[in-house]
Amino acid sequence: MIRALFLLLATPVCADPLILQSTTSTQNSGLYDAILPEFTAKTGVEVSVVAVGTGQALKNAQHCDGDLLIVHARESEEAFVEAGFGTSRSDLMYNDFIFVGPAADPAGLTGARTVATALAKIADTESRFMSRGDDSGTHKAELKLWAATSIDPTIFSGAWYLETGAGMGATLNTARGLNAYVMTDRATWLRFGNKGDFRVLFEGDPLLFNQYGVVRISHDHCPKLDQEGADQLADWLLGVDGQAAIAGYSVAGERLFFPNADAP
Repeated sequence: MIRALFLLLATPVCADPLILQSTTSTQNSGLYDAILPEFTAKTGVEVSVVAVGTGQALKNAQHCDGDLLIVHARESEEAFVEAGFGTSRSDLMYNDFIFVGPAADPAGLTGARTVATALAKIADTESRFMSRGDDSGTHKAELKLWAATSIDPTIFSGAWYLETGAGMGATLNTARGLNAYVMTDRATWLRFGNKGDFRVLFEGDPLLFNQYGVVRISHDHCPKLDQEGADQLADWLLGVDGQAAIAGYSVAGERLFFPNADAP
């Protein structure tokens, strides 16, 4: 009995994993599988990723369900911090959004010079367009682009403007099934395995810039959060090693994210 008690006391207790609330695009891209093992090997801190839309990730963190945030809707991130739910927000990395669709390109997106023109072509031809419709960072960015055209696509919801209420991968699959245009982050598209005859039909407008940020959650608001682990992960991601790991991740020779962290 004494020996059993000794072994029980001598056995290390595994700490709960750090909860990273994250947008789905970073998870779908395979980034975390590629870089987080390096962080864990260095620090011993295990990380569990909860991948949801940016809006939901921010709500989860507001309810103290998480230790750190990686999302991509800067205005919402800054509002989160200003409301006292977070303590800081830092640039982490970027890529861009693209429009993909069937190679036949019924709306003629390949002839568009700006994203506003591309969206207008979709609306004018009433070509099917698949929106995530889930308050994610991608959805927020899409609605902002529509707003700049003075076109309200939600008026046509259920007609040519379709909403999945799902993540990027599921939305791409649905768009494929319905032969609809869709706006996606480039990283998810590069990893997407069901492309079929879908092609990148519009890209390159500066308005399609897609910035990701790291947001530290307030310990005052969420006293039970793993402050030490969250700071370790945030510092690593924003530091030399984390930025190098992000820069080194590629698919078929193409880099998915470009690190641009604020200098520590």
